[in-house]
Amino acid sequence: MTSVPFIRIGIDIGGTFTDLQILNETTGALASLKTPTTPEDPSIGLLTGLQQAGERFGFSLPDIRILLHGTTIATNAVLERKFAAGVLIATAGFEDVLEIGRHNRRDIYAARQKRAEPLIRRDRRLGVVERMRADGTVETPLDLAALDRLAGQIAAAAPASIAVSLLNAYRNDAHEKALAAWLAQRFPEIPVSLSSDISPEIREFERTSTTVLNALLLPVVGNYLDRLTARLAEAGIGARLLLVQSNGGVCSADVAKRQPARLLLSGPSGGALATLRMAQALDRPNLLGVDMGGTSFDVCVVRDGTVTQMTQGEIDELPVRLPMIEIRTIGSGGGSIASIDEAGRLRVGPRSAGSRPGPVCYDRGGTEPTVTDANLVMGRLDPRYFLGGAMKLELDGARSAIETKVGQPLGLSMTAAVDGMMTVTNTSLAAAARLSLFEKGLDPRDFSLVSFGGAGGLHAIPVAEELGISEVVFPADASTFSAYGILHSDIVHDLARSRVMPASAASLPHIATMLAELRAQGEAQLVEDGVPVEARRYAVSADLRYKGQASELVVPWADAEATEEALARVIADFHEGHAQRFSYADENAAVEMVALRLAAVGVLSGGTASAATAPASGTSEAMETRPVLLDGAWSDVAVFRRSALAGEITGPALVEEEYTTILLTAGWACAPGPMGTLIARKN
Repeated sequence: MTSVPFIRIGIDIGGTFTDLQILNETTGALASLKTPTTPEDPSIGLLTGLQQAGERFGFSLPDIRILLHGTTIATNAVLERKFAAGVLIATAGFEDVLEIGRHNRRDIYAARQKRAEPLIRRDRRLGVVERMRADGTVETPLDLAALDRLAGQIAAAAPASIAVSLLNAYRNDAHEKALAAWLAQRFPEIPVSLSSDISPEIREFERTSTTVLNALLLPVVGNYLDRLTARLAEAGIGARLLLVQSNGGVCSADVAKRQPARLLLSGPSGGALATLRMAQALDRPNLLGVDMGGTSFDVCVVRDGTVTQMTQGEIDELPVRLPMIEIRTIGSGGGSIASIDEAGRLRVGPRSAGSRPGPVCYDRGGTEPTVTDANLVMGRLDPRYFLGGAMKLELDGARSAIETKVGQPLGLSMTAAVDGMMTVTNTSLAAAARLSLFEKGLDPRDFSLVSFGGAGGLHAIPVAEELGISEVVFPADASTFSAYGILHSDIVHDLARSRVMPASAASLPHIATMLAELRAQGEAQLVEDGVPVEARRYAVSADLRYKGQASELVVPWADAEATEEALARVIADFHEGHAQRFSYADENAAVEMVALRLAAVGVLSGGTASAATAPASGTSEAMETRPVLLDGAWSDVAVFRRSALAGEITGPALVEEEYTTILLTAGWACAPGPMGTLIARKN
């Protein structure tokens, strides 16, 4: 009797392609697939990918049991400002916190600072009479009987969602909860976001900004998930749907609908998780992960076997006070458009051709030259074998676009134009990677570079050269590597209690209470997710700073016990971390605790993909040679199929696989490594 397959799929929807990693948990077989993203409704491309995967890899759609989904739906809504109208309710007198913001100068040389417009305009920011003190006691009670005027204002505004951010609600949420109950009774059809639920932490502006973002994303993400679940049901797919969060964990669709702001870095976090798994598998604790897709270039750092988590990030100059994996993103990918700016300089990105129309060579109506067009003209891409031959590339159109839009305006030959496009692109990529290391006081020479994403293989070696990195790892199925990280995600709930107090023995009773509250809340959420006791994990950390500082470091609290010994270890770790990050520490200075955090993890059961082993050593034969532009000159370069590569090869060479191509330049050699990797080293 044939067993029914148990299919688990990780999905990463990017701006250009939708990537799938398919794991048959019954056999351990792992496969990958790419299909064009459908920007008008990403769920269409997702379902198309599932159908293609079933046909290609021999399973039926009802066999899919778990779908782990990374999405840019929330990110794109923020970047494009595609929101329905919302309303913010704040403590009377604090309606303008969202607009006042922080007095930081982003451009220190600009005579006039440009600031993003508030997401909710002034006439839709409403005040309510109440006030909590900083210690959580009530100064001015909330009078529910006096809210008739507020009800009229809300009705006149006709909002699609409401954000509530009251003063010091992170210390005492009683007024926010009471207001939420009143809103549910008066306006039951309008979804509400409370700051005490979304970001219960100190710092009024950041907490309000996060809550407003969450409220405005409620209809966007909710509508998308409704469409997606309807399409899945129509296709007979009853899989458990889990959404990837910015912290690298996944959550249920219900949680994602209530707290969509947690999805803002959903897609890129999968690449960071995959890089972390690679560090563990290859026993290389220091890895620099670079993900170059069609639209963006994402950088993550694995140091000493861990990925850095931030307690606050930013998207399009809007602060987001939520835990997230630290990832640096720039608008530079295969679809990045080359243009000439007002000063006559060549620029590449951040504008992207996306998937529709896409680069000129896709022959879908694109007219702007892109990085992919340049790589094709330089001979680095085979027009017959793009996406394994599923898409033919149009060389003449790419040549014409580059000549018209880049070469002629700058007075450059075709060779000089594409060389210039490549130099500008690789310099931008290396600058982003370098900054990610230098800002942490890290030396690139201590790291190996892990290159993934569909466009990454053609740029990884030049970027490593510029950084001084001597080893580059190319994972198996590199173009869908982020989906691989998503495939192995666990359920994660990040919880916090914010309270400024001395990091001393006198504070231990308060710390013990906060730890107990966090543990109870985390356990309740894992129970709601149906996670069995044996699969529950808890990790505690503390936000610490020297007294008088304005920012904190997050320090792991390994044993999570409110004892003097445990506190002393955490403080010692803080001093050490501060010295590493800022080259300064003062063990005699007073240390403050600003917040306690708990990550409640539900380990998802399931099989593990079969680990690929390195092929036996031998001589690899090139399948052909073709002219490739390298360092301004054309050379005949050997071309290898990755699947047939059995031994070491030396550059210059091209290594092709179904969804990506690797460029090995002179002075580098590469050979198959563990887990199906190719490892390139500088001679």
